[in-house]
Amino acid sequence: MTTARTKPLTFAEFIEQYPEDGGIYELVDGEIIEMRATRAHDKVAEFISDAIKEENKRSNLGYLVTRTATIKVVSKTGQKRGRNPDVSVIDEAQWDADLSDYAALEEPIQLAVEVVSPNWRDDYLDKKDEYQCLGVREYWIVDYLALASGEYIGPPKIPTVSVYLLDAGEYRGTQFKNDDKIISATFPELEITVAEIVAASQPRRREDDRS
Repeated sequence: MTTARTKPLTFAEFIEQYPEDGGIYELVDGEIIEMRATRAHDKVAEFISDAIKEENKRSNLGYLVTRTATIKVVSKTGQKRGRNPDVSVIDEAQWDADLSDYAALEEPIQLAVEVVSPNWRDDYLDKKDEYQCLGVREYWIVDYLALASGEYIGPPKIPTVSVYLLDAGEYRGTQFKNDDKIISATFPELEITVAEIVAASQPRRREDDRS
């Protein structure tokens, strides 16, 4: 769903007018756009979020892990946008600086995770540039359906997780596939593989299915 106006919305207006219907929305080119996702997409995002939350608690690193944070970014053309990563990892001190505020941040977060949708170019191009410009320290692109073209994930075109780390203001990427364990600078002891992420998108096997 797109809510259009004659005059483009500012970021402040976007936050003020954010629909309170439980949906996820982003501000793109001055318009409020609903970010609809398949159930499989949500299962993958929840699996990653749960794994990161567990590791964050175990390692006591002092981060907040959420699926609802809105991040203020700037596009290549200078337009202010509001992005909502599928998973956001934020320094607790940064989050706690103003607990009365809505879940909107203008400072770089520690880690942003985007699960790829059919409009995959947004994740590989627009959001990558925006997060890099903002200074997001680590960025994951989780292409569990191998939707991107071979230029980005192949050959062969198979499920891929691309991890980008900020280095002197630019992202340097590493790709993980199959049974590769994802290597994260934020969570160096995180135990999660690409195969596990792909499996999370599938129906859970019940006990009676195994007999």
